[in-house]
Amino acid sequence: MTTHRIRVGIDVGGTFTDAVAVDATTLELLGQVKVPTSHHHEDGVAHGIVEALDRLLAETGRAPEDVAFLAHGTTQATNALLEGDVAAVGLIGIGTGPAAALTRRLAALGRLQLTPGKSLPLAYAHVADPDDAAAVGRAADMLAREGAQVLVATEPFSVDRPEGEKAVVAAARSAGLPLTAAHEITSLYGLRKRTRTAVVNAAILPRMLATADLVDSSITKAGVESPLMVMRCDGGVMSLDEMRRRPLLTVLSGPAAGVAGALMQERVSEGVFLETGGTSTDISVVRRGKVAVQHATILGKKSYLNALDVRTVGVGGGSMVRIGGGKVTGVGPRSAHIAGLPYACFATLDDLREAELTTVRPMADDPEDYAVLDAAGGRFALTMTCAANAAGRVPEGDFARSDQEVARAAVAPLAAALGVDVATAAARLLDVGTAHVKKVVDAMIRDYRLDQDTALLVGGGGGAASVTPHLAEVSGLEGRIARHSEVISPIGVALALVREQIERTIPGAGQEQILAVRAEAEAAVIAQGAAADGVEVEVTVDPQTSTVRAVATGATELRTQDRAHRADEAERLRTAAASLKTDPSQVTVLARTTAHTVYGTEVRRTLRATRHPVRIVDADGVIRLHVPDARVETTRVADAPEVLAKLVRETTSYGDGGVRAPAVRLLLGSRIADLSGVLAPGPLLALARSELDSRTADEPVIAVLEVRT
Repeated sequence: MTTHRIRVGIDVGGTFTDAVAVDATTLELLGQVKVPTSHHHEDGVAHGIVEALDRLLAETGRAPEDVAFLAHGTTQATNALLEGDVAAVGLIGIGTGPAAALTRRLAALGRLQLTPGKSLPLAYAHVADPDDAAAVGRAADMLAREGAQVLVATEPFSVDRPEGEKAVVAAARSAGLPLTAAHEITSLYGLRKRTRTAVVNAAILPRMLATADLVDSSITKAGVESPLMVMRCDGGVMSLDEMRRRPLLTVLSGPAAGVAGALMQERVSEGVFLETGGTSTDISVVRRGKVAVQHATILGKKSYLNALDVRTVGVGGGSMVRIGGGKVTGVGPRSAHIAGLPYACFATLDDLREAELTTVRPMADDPEDYAVLDAAGGRFALTMTCAANAAGRVPEGDFARSDQEVARAAVAPLAAALGVDVATAAARLLDVGTAHVKKVVDAMIRDYRLDQDTALLVGGGGGAASVTPHLAEVSGLEGRIARHSEVISPIGVALALVREQIERTIPGAGQEQILAVRAEAEAAVIAQGAAADGVEVEVTVDPQTSTVRAVATGATELRTQDRAHRADEAERLRTAAASLKTDPSQVTVLARTTAHTVYGTEVRRTLRATRHPVRIVDADGVIRLHVPDARVETTRVADAPEVLAKLVRETTSYGDGGVRAPAVRLLLGSRIADLSGVLAPGPLLALARSELDSRTADEPVIAVLEVRT
């Protein structure tokens, strides 16, 4: 019978809701189901979530009490903004004198464009004294009469002095509407951007609250005892209570689920993840084992929402080929799905009898240069998937696999029109289609300074095989298709870690203030259900913007992966040598813990300059960290503070740009503590001590230091 509990991930898409069950110990996929997304049901998408869960449990033979972790990702918030289906917001500005002038200008946020011709519904009221409860009550009641469904309080400098916003929120409760304060959504300076972020959050709050309550009650009725988590837009999950407070964090979370799957299932530490559907490809980056995030643009304006840096290209598995002048002139953006045409490669040879190539205008506003086949079985689209199958790029058993003979027959009329053989025609189609993707991939590799020696292209989504294998070939990068690529998003939801990010603007931040932000982030993920012993916190201090950022992650249970495969020493050495681009005989084991082995080699640039690149490989043979030039020292916890202080003194750089401490990573047990986000020696050493505090005196510590110039 059941030996392991399961983790369930549910991804609510625009058309289908996908659910997967993953073994909570081995993290292997046990089952997957697909149901139509229930937009029009009286319970909304909640009905589809519960239906998917019921079918998944039945398919895997598990009971509700076997569910150790349950999370879902949803496009509901994103769709609400795209479709303009939001609540009317009542904004209460606070202040007198110059502060009043600043807040009154925020009434212009009502001009934010949701959709062409439709603005964000916003009404504004002002209170001079936040402690005047009667005045606040009158303002809230006025906004409610004007149609406001949710209220936001905002005041200049509330990041440092939140008492005014808190007082307004308390006094405005009499209006009976959901309330929020701008400083609760983000604690960064910038009144207009902070308020704009809070207002957009409020606009989707009522709808998301209703859905959250329905999903929560439905899951409870189904007998699932584990708390429900929700996918965030930065690749982690949060508790349902946190989603009720900040639903904006679910915006743009769709692509984040896929890259979370690549990060956790595929163990990618450096590379580009391409999630390819039928119409488009979402491209995102994993750098040094972490997803790349940035402040997102929402409704055409920069916000303080930290979201996955995802760039979308209008090329997918169903993208149709365009021809003219005897050559392939383009691929997409029109897809076979939107044109209402079947893929030619999924027809039969009998269907493709007497096929003739012609061009059409799929939709009324499209150019008339999209190639189709008119054949015995009807009209068919020539797509990227057809070309990939004809070229032998689609692996056996892949979601996009078709009969290669049929695919070649589908491409044959195009080849005849181009005056080439089928293989060449397929390659030209793929060249043109992947060129759009390659341009973006190259830009992201440059933007994030990815290590070309170790950067990996990983394809996910049902159309992965139509883009990633050919792109890897033409770019010279190593590429692979993720296991179970068609359900990589719900797998990412199932495997995602609880995540919280705390940002504070602290000019001249000292050690105590930095450690306080770190502690706040750690406490936040523990409060949401993360196991305290496994929480990791990465701290970054940006001296240019005075921003202190702490990102905490942790699992809801301590994971003890009982994997069938562990790489032996020889396999780990070969992996490191291949990444270092040298012979295994030139690679040295510099240090090791029970979970990681540190490999290094020597690269002589000149007679007087030598680099020491390092690779850290885990027990599965996956490279977890690569440093182009590093110093590695082994010590023990009791001696580490003194040893680290000496090392930091010796490797700190001084110049016109100021003091720059080395980028430090500490290997502690099964963890890699990344302290590389701190430039000042004092706070860096303070953070190192905080990582060591809970460790026993004799436990080994490996320090990997990268000198910054």
